[in-house]
This record gives sequence, structure tokens and C-alpha cells, in this order.
Amino acid sequence: MPIWGKVLGTLFGFMFGRIPGAILGFIVGHMFDRGYSQDFSQQGGFSRFFTSQDQIKSQAVFFHALFSVMGHIAKADGQVKSEEIRVATALMDEMGLEGDVRKEAQQAFREGKERDFPLLKTLKSFSESCHGRRDIKQVFLEILIQSAYADGSVDAAEQRVLENVAEGLGFKQNELLYLMSMFEAEVRFRQHTRYQSQTGQSQHQYRQRTHQSAPKGPTLQDAYKILGVNKSDDDRAIKKAYRKLMSEHHPDKLVSKGLPKQAMEIAKNKAQDIQAAYEMIKQERGMK
Repeated sequence: MPIWGKVLGTLFGFMFGRIPGAILGFIVGHMFDRGYSQDFSQQGGFSRFFTSQDQIKSQAVFFHALFSVMGHIAKADGQVKSEEIRVATALMDEMGLEGDVRKEAQQAFREGKERDFPLLKTLKSFSESCHGRRDIKQVFLEILIQSAYADGSVDAAEQRVLENVAEGLGFKQNELLYLMSMFEAEVRFRQHTRYQSQTGQSQHQYRQRTHQSAPKGPTLQDAYKILGVNKSDDDRAIKKAYRKLMSEHHPDKLVSKGLPKQAMEIAKNKAQDIQAAYEMIKQERGMK
């Protein structure tokens, strides 16, 4: 609960008006503290679930911006699909949002669907709350890209919203397209990994035993795409790109920079995709 307004108001009031001034200063300070604490009530109420002002300024804004913009993207083509609601719900599950916090996320999603939703104002508020940190903004954008692919593809209306979001966060269009292609490659890696864990065998072994076709796995091209390198690049360049990406997407480092702990699982998945892509390239090239 904020108290500095009351403390300073009482002190200044006492200096200028002794006891009556102190009482008046306390009342004015209380009103200031109350107004300050309510500054973030417009963030969907997320401020109630964090213990410090720093957390309120960053994490509450992060959650409200994330789910409201997700709702805005879902409504971009005029109708929110069941797949898009499932993605939002799955994200809440993955973040472990329950009870009142989950209700606030759902309310933010509904706000984003409103026709007069202030997209640019919301993005500006989020960017300021994370002090313009590009890695945090990129994770934010990557989650939105994931939600846009809820039904398997991104239509023209959703693409326009993503472009507006990217621009509002300071990303160029070619950077957005790279992140989108990177996500498509990551999906194939994740499907392949999930498939193998479920069958406990390779796709080749499964096809031999059941005469069935297995899901198409990731390709070497996907691996290069995830690392943002070309097949013609030398081993040194690939290692450098890999280390840079792992540093940028390390969950603990992102949390220390302001990424809510509830979003750590998403960062972990990203780091695992980068690791898997690098291992595939290493094996193909015979790198040490």
C-alpha cells in the first residue's frame, strides 16, 4: 500500500501549519497515495496480484497488454474463432493463471475485442513499463504471433494487426516476417519432439512397424531458419548466432529484465527449440 504521499504530506503540512497543517497534509497525501495505487487499476486489476510498485509497473502492464492485444488480433477478421479462444486459454494454463488472476486475463481479452480498443496506447504503455527492452518486447511479439497462428494460418486482417503491433514496438516488417517464419519452423520441431516422446521411437521405426505415415518432421532448413543463419555460413558464424540467441532467450535472464515468472515456460520452450535446431545442424556438419 503506498504511504509516501501521507508521509510527505504530513511533514510539509506540519512545517507550514503545525498540527492542523499536518492533519490536512495527511489527508491530501492519502488522496495522492490512493490515486497512485489506482493508476494501474485500468490495467485490468492485475496490480492487485503483485507486491511491489516495480512489479505493478511492469508485470501488471505486461499481462494486460498481452491478453488485450491477443483479443484484438482474434477479432481482426470480424469473428473470434474457437481455436483462438483455445490458444488464449492454453496460454493461461501454461502461465498457471488461476482464480481472480485468470478472470482479469479473460477480461483483458474481452477488452481487446472492442472496436475502440486503443492498440497503440496499450503498446506504448507496455513498452514504457519494460523500459524499451527489446528482448522483452520480442517475447511479447512472439507470443502474439503464436496466437495469430491459432487456426493454422494468418489471414490478411491478422497480418495487418501484427504489422501494427510490430511497428508500435519498434520492429521492422522484415523482422516480423523472420519471427513468423521462425515460429513455423519451431512448430515442426515441437510436433516432432512430442511425437517421438509419445511413440518412444523414431519416425522410421514407427513406419516400419505400423506401415503408417508419421508427421512430417523438421528439416535442416527449419534449423537454419530458427538460428537466423544460412547454410552457406561457416561453423563460427553458426556458433555465434546460436550463443547470441541462447543469451537473448535464457529464461532466468529474461525474468531478471522484467519478464513475468509466469511466462518463463514460454521462454524455456523457445530456448529448447534453439537448442534442438543447433544440435541438428551440428550433427549434419559434424561440428564439435
